[in-house]
Amino acid sequence: MGIFDGLPISRDKAYLREELARIDESWAAARFDSLPHVVHILTSKDREGDAHLLKEQSDIIEEVVDEVVHAYHGGFNKAIQNYSQILRLFSESAQSIAVLKGDLGDAKKLLGAQNKQLHQLWYRSVTLRHIISLLDQLEGIAKVPARIEKLIADKQFYAAVQLHVQSTLMLEREGLQTVGALQDVRSELTKLRGILFYKVLEDMHDHLYNKGGYSSAVSSIDEMDDAVPTATAVAYFTNNTQTLSRRTRLLKGDNQFGSSGLGDGSFRASSIDGGSSFDGHDEDGTLDVQEDGMSKVNGGDATLKDVKLFSRQIPIWLSDATPDEFVETMRKSDAPLHVKYLQTMVECLCLLGKVAAAGAIICQRLRPTIHDIITTKIKSQAERSNSSRPGIGQAAQTGLTGLHYLKGQLESYQLLKQKKHQNGISLAGALLAVSPVSSVMSPSGTAQASAKELLDSILETVVRIFENHVIVGELLETKSAQQVDLNTPKSIVGESNWNHDPEASHDTGGYSIGFSLTVLQSECQQLICEILRATPEAASADAAVQTARLASKAPSKDKRDGSEDGLTFAFRFTEATISIPNQGVDLIRQGWSRRGPNVLQEGYGTAAILPEQGIYLAASVYRPVLQFTDKVASLLPQKYSQLGNDGLLAFVENFVKDHFLPTMFVDYRKGVQQAISSPAAFRPRAHAAACYTPSIEKGRPVLQGLLAIDFLAKEVFGWAQAMPKFAGDLMNYVQTFLERTYERCRTSYMEAVLEKQSYMLIGRHDVENLMRIDPASACLPNLPGQSNLVGNASDAETVEFEMQMSDLLFNLRPIKQENLIRDDNKLILLASLSDSLEYIADSIERLGKTSKKVYNQVEENGRLKTPRHSRTTSTAPKDLASFAEEYRKLAIDCLKVLRVEMLLETIFHMQEMTSRQYLDDQDAEEPDDFIISLTSLITRRDEEMAPFIAESKRKYIFGGICGVAAHAFIKALTDVTSINLFGVQQICRNSIALEQALAAIPSINSEAVQLKLDRVRTYYELLNMPFEAMLAFITEHEHLFTAAEYANLLNVQVPGRDIPFDARDRVSEILSR
Repeated sequence: MGIFDGLPISRDKAYLREELARIDESWAAARFDSLPHVVHILTSKDREGDAHLLKEQSDIIEEVVDEVVHAYHGGFNKAIQNYSQILRLFSESAQSIAVLKGDLGDAKKLLGAQNKQLHQLWYRSVTLRHIISLLDQLEGIAKVPARIEKLIADKQFYAAVQLHVQSTLMLEREGLQTVGALQDVRSELTKLRGILFYKVLEDMHDHLYNKGGYSSAVSSIDEMDDAVPTATAVAYFTNNTQTLSRRTRLLKGDNQFGSSGLGDGSFRASSIDGGSSFDGHDEDGTLDVQEDGMSKVNGGDATLKDVKLFSRQIPIWLSDATPDEFVETMRKSDAPLHVKYLQTMVECLCLLGKVAAAGAIICQRLRPTIHDIITTKIKSQAERSNSSRPGIGQAAQTGLTGLHYLKGQLESYQLLKQKKHQNGISLAGALLAVSPVSSVMSPSGTAQASAKELLDSILETVVRIFENHVIVGELLETKSAQQVDLNTPKSIVGESNWNHDPEASHDTGGYSIGFSLTVLQSECQQLICEILRATPEAASADAAVQTARLASKAPSKDKRDGSEDGLTFAFRFTEATISIPNQGVDLIRQGWSRRGPNVLQEGYGTAAILPEQGIYLAASVYRPVLQFTDKVASLLPQKYSQLGNDGLLAFVENFVKDHFLPTMFVDYRKGVQQAISSPAAFRPRAHAAACYTPSIEKGRPVLQGLLAIDFLAKEVFGWAQAMPKFAGDLMNYVQTFLERTYERCRTSYMEAVLEKQSYMLIGRHDVENLMRIDPASACLPNLPGQSNLVGNASDAETVEFEMQMSDLLFNLRPIKQENLIRDDNKLILLASLSDSLEYIADSIERLGKTSKKVYNQVEENGRLKTPRHSRTTSTAPKDLASFAEEYRKLAIDCLKVLRVEMLLETIFHMQEMTSRQYLDDQDAEEPDDFIISLTSLITRRDEEMAPFIAESKRKYIFGGICGVAAHAFIKALTDVTSINLFGVQQICRNSIALEQALAAIPSINSEAVQLKLDRVRTYYELLNMPFEAMLAFITEHEHLFTAAEYANLLNVQVPGRDIPFDARDRVSEILSR
């Protein structure tokens, strides 16, 4: 783009652009320097040619300049002409203004001369217009009663109240009070005020209890799609442009009859100076009441083009109402439909001046209505339950799923209740016999599920009702407070008589949010007392104190006649004895007070729906009441927040603390005592031919007493889960029961082992330490703080332990029979007691872990709760793991006694070898009598214990016999002075018999038994070898036996065997290598 591209050059001169493009742009520089160009020409070879070229460029530029001047010449001429025309117009305007000033001066002089006459004409015009307006309004007022009745029939209550108030104010105007033709209209309006009040209050009463057409239960369905019923309210405002008066322009947009402030209930006629009377000097912006419900400001006929239309989307019950501030507020409000409707009803009461009367009647009707709602709900639920009787099982199952927090903990016992014992005795019956409650009333019973479901449903209904009462209560209190600052003009207040009713006071007739909450909680408390079968005196002293505190917060009311029933409930406050003077009398005639406050309250009929009633239903009552209290607290306004700390929850908690928990403790203590003191409590109950099973559902032979205690403990824990706040107290009960049970188990254990050598031995420190390192102890459960150090013991360590244990027991010889437990029933009891104690210990551990979770959850919830609820939880329960440790330790002691007892029995029988001579003259066909006795005893006891104890524990009990017996066989040779071939064969036959008996026990390793007893037979067979052959054997197996054992082989006298005099030295030499 060149610097000459913007020049206005015509198309026929287009070649000039090309010529201009060839000119160097340096000629157009801001500071042109001609010297380089002069030097260039002077030094050029073709001076004439360069000069001619410059001449051509100069001609082109001059031609371009001519074109530009030609292009802009017309525009310059037109601009000059325009400026000339503007100057001419300004001159003419100045002349016209001078003439106008002169005319205005003349008009001013003329108007000043006729001012008084014009003022009189204007005043007469205003008076005539006012008279015409009054006549039109009187004609409209005569039709008002019929229109109000129509609006009432259409449930357009706010429009009817608006029309009534406006018409009443119209009749009180100056000049109309003495018109006799209007007396009938005044009388009808007075009657209609009472009817309107009754209708509004009746409709609000229905919506208070969710029975109306716009209640939350109904409107929630409509509001799902945000489809709020609306109608179009049209307001016409005149826009008269007449020059005779400025009245219509000043009043355009004002409310024709007065604007009702939001909730102040005051009305005044609109005028220019704020006055209320029409004395001829005020502007008469009066209302012309039309049949179609529209408002028109007088002052001239308005055409459609003078009317401005405003459409408002408002609720349908306000469709016929005159647009005002309240209607606009309802249109813009995002509140739910039922809230808007309640606000409208309260606004109607406020406009009628009936706030106090309405509050008094709501108070009067509150308790009977709530009682009827609860009773009706219970009856309907009972009818549904009866109609679905064939499916009652499914209903019960549904209820149980609602108590999922109990079901999981008691699953095994539900199976137990269905299980029959193998010997025909019903175990479920035995367990239920010790429980203080029936299966229906148990924590997972159908009565608990039904009570919780019923109470959840009723309390949810009460919460929704209370939500409505909070809305209405706040509004009524606000309205009554605003009546102190009424803006009603003094002329109306002084002359009107419709607003002088005594009930139109500055209060709400005793009605408040606190009162409604008190009555609602009182009815709920009576319902709970009926469910619990609690007498009215069930409220504790603490509850009575809280009742007095709550009563002091409520408005003072007259006390109900005490002859009703002679009893008082905590938090049950009687309603005020309501006096409804003047216009309230007609309400009584219309049936509002047919059921007075002193009517006796009958029961609720919960027995028809609950399988059983009683104090144990407190568990299912607690959680719904807790949730109810939280919901109520969330609904309460800030100034009533303290009410959330008192009332129904306090009553239930005091009832649980003062009545339910002590009763439960006594009942379950009796059950525990019955369980552990019955003859069958510690009687082994397994069938003789049964095999042990570790599953309680499949018949694990836990002692009936301990099984019953476990059942009771878990049942109490079920109550604790239902009432987490009292979990600490209930778990303390469980600990008390477990302590008693442990004492009973300890007593049973001591009865079996008292003054027996096995019991004394396990109490010795050396024996205890030795048994702790016993490799067989690996099967025993580890106690807290102990570790299993023998889990991977080597064979050498096992042999070393067996030798130490055998030497210790051998030192106890002679063992006397009276020091042994010869009664097999006691041994079976110890075995069964050990297994039962281990089962209870495992159960206690699981219970302890679950109780910790419950307690931690309660603590966490307590920290998260806002201060509005002062819920102090009970103290943390002692760790149940310590009880499990005690039970498990006693179970281990039982096993240790049984193991040591079998070892002592082995030594007791084997010690007879020392008194027997093995110089038989013939080969015996049977083992020795003591071996036969020992093997039969082992077989019998193993068979008797098999159903009561696990296989690993049987191995622990009988597993030490082989090692001790093998050591006894070899040790006995030191006491044998002489033995022959038949004697050796007899001892070998004894070892074979013992091996067969031990190998028959499934839990014992037969290969290990064979290996140990083969060593015994090898040892005794060395006695049949010549010395040289024995010496060769010792050389090859120098570590098979100890030096002392090899030496004993040389000490015994064997007929036919020669022992050199240096035999001991030669053996010692071989062993010392």
